[in-house]
Amino acid sequence: MSDILRRDPRAEWIARNRLHPLHAAMQSAQGGETRWMGPNGVVRKNPHAVGFIGPNGVKRIDRSGGQQGTAGGKRSSAPEVVQLPLVTIEQPAFLIAVVPDMVGGRHSSHDRDLLGLARKLAGSDGAVLAVVFGEHKESAFDAAGVDRLLQIEGTEYEGYAPEQRVLALRTANSQFAPRHWLLPDSRSGGGELGRRLAASLGERPATRVWQAEGARCVGRAGAGQQDLHRELPRLILAAAECAEPVSETRHEARAVELESSVARNLPRIEDLGPVAVDPAQIPMAEAEFILSGGNGVKDWALFHRAAVALGATEGASRVAVDDGHMPRARQVGATGTWVTARVYLAVGISGAIQHLQGIGSCDKVVAINMDPGCDMIKRADLSVIGDSTAILKALMALAEAHRNGAARDAA
Repeated sequence: MSDILRRDPRAEWIARNRLHPLHAAMQSAQGGETRWMGPNGVVRKNPHAVGFIGPNGVKRIDRSGGQQGTAGGKRSSAPEVVQLPLVTIEQPAFLIAVVPDMVGGRHSSHDRDLLGLARKLAGSDGAVLAVVFGEHKESAFDAAGVDRLLQIEGTEYEGYAPEQRVLALRTANSQFAPRHWLLPDSRSGGGELGRRLAASLGERPATRVWQAEGARCVGRAGAGQQDLHRELPRLILAAAECAEPVSETRHEARAVELESSVARNLPRIEDLGPVAVDPAQIPMAEAEFILSGGNGVKDWALFHRAAVALGATEGASRVAVDDGHMPRARQVGATGTWVTARVYLAVGISGAIQHLQGIGSCDKVVAINMDPGCDMIKRADLSVIGDSTAILKALMALAEAHRNGAARDAA
C-alpha cells in the first residue's frame, strides 16, 4: 500500500468556496475542521470558523450570513434564536405616540424606522405608545420598540376614514397627553392623517423629517433639494430611513385602552373602494408587488402572462435586460432602479451584488430558482427550489381559483 498522501482537488475547492451548495455538507462531514495540512506541508486555517483567532488576536467573523463551523464540530440546521433583553417601563415620565401605516396589517420598513425614531426620542425615561386601527397581523411590536399598544377597533375605521381616525387620535391625545406625535410622511395614509391631526390640534408639524437630535430636527424642503432645520415640534411627519430600527432590545408592548368612547363623525367622504390600476403603468420605484425575471426564465411569454394574472409589476435582472427580454427601464438593481416593494418575487435570478443592493429595502423577498446555493436564495425570506415554468403555471392556477372563489362568494 502506498504511503503517498492523495489529495482531492475538487473537495479542496468546495471547502474554499463558501457559496458552493455542498460546502456546508462537506464541512459537516469533516467535523467542522478549522485546520488541515495543505499540499506544500503548510497548515491551513479556516478563517470563517467560529472561534478562530487571527494572527493579531482578532476573532474572525463569517460575513456570508451562515457560520460554517461551530464549537465541538457540530452543526445545526436551524439558526440559534437570540433572546433579546426585555425592557419594562412601569412609570414613564412621558409618552411618544406613534401611528404606523400598517399596510396589509404588518409593519413596513418605514414603520420600523418611525418606531426607531420614537425609541430614540423616548430615551430611558419615556415610553413609546403605538396606536393601531382595526385588526392587524403583526406579532413583533415588542421587538419594534413598543412599550404601550393602543388598538382602536370598529367598522367606522375601516377603509378610508381619516375624519373618524382624527377624532380617535384626539381622544387618545386627551387621555395620554404624549410629548410628541409621530406619523410616517407616506402616501399610504400617514401623511394625510398627520396633516389632518395637526390642523385639528392646532400644531405646526415638521414634515419629511429625516433626522432628529435633541431639540432640533431636519426635514427635506425645496423639492427634496434643501434641508430645513427647526426646533422639534410636537407633531412630526417622518420620512423613510429617519432612524435605525430597534434591534438590540425588546419591549413590553403592554395593551392599553381608551377610557372614554370616541365621538361618531358624520361622514362627509364616501369610500368607493380601491381603483383598479394597470400594474404595468406603475413605476417600479413605487410598486408594492414586483415579479422580476432573470436568466433562469425560459418562457418569457408565460412570465408576462403570470405578471398579468398575479397583478404584479414586471421587473428584470441586468442579464435579462442585456439579452433583450425586457426594456432597460425595467432593470432592478444598483445599476437600474432601487425598489421598495412589499413583496419582491424573483424568478430565475442568481443574485448579483448590484441586484441585491437594489432590493435591500423590500419587505419580503420570494425566490424561485433551480440552484439552492445561489445568493438570491440566501437573501430570500421564502425560497422555492424548482423549475420556474411549472411554478409560474401553478401560481397562475391558484390565482385563478382564488378569483373564481371570490366571485362565487360575491354572487
